[in-house]
Amino acid sequence: MISTRISRSSRSWTAALSAAVLSLATAPAARADQAPPAAESATTLFQNVRVFDGKHTTLSAPSNVLVTGNKIAQISTGAIAAPPGAKVIAGGGRTLMPGLIDAHWHAMLIRGTPTEILSGDAGYSNLLAGAEAHDTLMRGFTTVRDVGGPAFSLKHAIDQGVIDGPRIYPSGAMITITSGHGDFRQLTDLPRRAGQLTRVEELGGAAIADSPDEMRMRAREQLMQGASQIKVTAGGGVSSPFSPVDVATFTEPELRAAVEAAENWGTYVVAHAFTDETIRRSINAGVKVIEHGFLMHEDTAQLIAQKGVWLSLQPLPEALREGFPPGSVQREGADEVWPGIDRTYRLARKYKLKTAWGTDVLFSQALAQQQGAILASLARWYTPAEALIMATSTNAELLRLSGRRNPYPGALGVVEQGAYADLILVDGDPLTNLNLIADPARNFLVIMKDGKIYKDTLPN
Repeated sequence: MISTRISRSSRSWTAALSAAVLSLATAPAARADQAPPAAESATTLFQNVRVFDGKHTTLSAPSNVLVTGNKIAQISTGAIAAPPGAKVIAGGGRTLMPGLIDAHWHAMLIRGTPTEILSGDAGYSNLLAGAEAHDTLMRGFTTVRDVGGPAFSLKHAIDQGVIDGPRIYPSGAMITITSGHGDFRQLTDLPRRAGQLTRVEELGGAAIADSPDEMRMRAREQLMQGASQIKVTAGGGVSSPFSPVDVATFTEPELRAAVEAAENWGTYVVAHAFTDETIRRSINAGVKVIEHGFLMHEDTAQLIAQKGVWLSLQPLPEALREGFPPGSVQREGADEVWPGIDRTYRLARKYKLKTAWGTDVLFSQALAQQQGAILASLARWYTPAEALIMATSTNAELLRLSGRRNPYPGALGVVEQGAYADLILVDGDPLTNLNLIADPARNFLVIMKDGKIYKDTLPN
């Protein structure tokens, strides 16, 4: 009797466990755009701070800012009583500003060599990316728009609090054509057999599409995984081995297929494009954001203004160009592109284009550490206030193009009541000294994201 009862109990327990395992195995995988868990209900009071709100060119009068949970609850020039248990930060007249936003980042493609990242050990690459995500946040970048790379799992881990890092707006794999910017195969990989995927495609770094139907499929695959926007490479690039800068890649019907797929999901397409032909072809297909554009002429800048298209620019540092070996095809492409950076920024100002800011750092931890300095280099064309507005509220406006695919639908890039509590306390006034942004280790005393303090070096 006893042995019979134990046997029946064992069978029941085994059946229940099997059912539970089966339910987990058949449950849908988490999408990258699913809402992150609610932030802890912590309360923080910043006292006696001068607020740069992300929109205006001057600081506020001495103010107090109350953060409850993950939102800014109150801003007042009058006293705010500290709620019970609140953490009080004595600002001492320092500047409180929004967390910075990088609109052209590659979270998975910073550390390691191209070979390690694009064809090597995925586990190792993810560990590198996690470490870099922490450092990105410690530089004051609380949000990034990732425009190419398998960042879905990294984003999910950050949102779940597994690791520290910025908010990520992921594009997933950059979609390219055979031999396009993003096709990192070698000639020995040709010819390609039907259904064959390269290692970089298996890893989710890039996707090759050579027809409108393939484009729809690849775009939908990224959307299925939680892409907040779709990235295509409409022309040649610098870093890829077989994509000359002057080449136009996708046809207009192929680009239109990507736009159709994205718009069906309520979001948009961003196109890597340097030349007039690639920019105009992208705009004709319905692309809403042009990345780079450094070889455009003045009439194309006028077209961008007329159509209300965004231009996402990057003040690429000279060290990035010099990082390509002399005589390499990459160095030749960089030498062709770099002279256009200054001209394009001047065209953007002349025609008042909707201009976003980003860095486009690739395969260099050392350059990533200069993320703030790259932002500060905008002083060549903009006042400190204009540069900081671009890297906060303007970039946040661009992110809202994702519509219902926006993984963080609250207000970003601003210090205002009801906005996400992504905040930096700066030791000084960055509206008069933009170089403060270039040294975050010294000058960013408090870094908060989603209401949680990740750095606090103020004396107690």
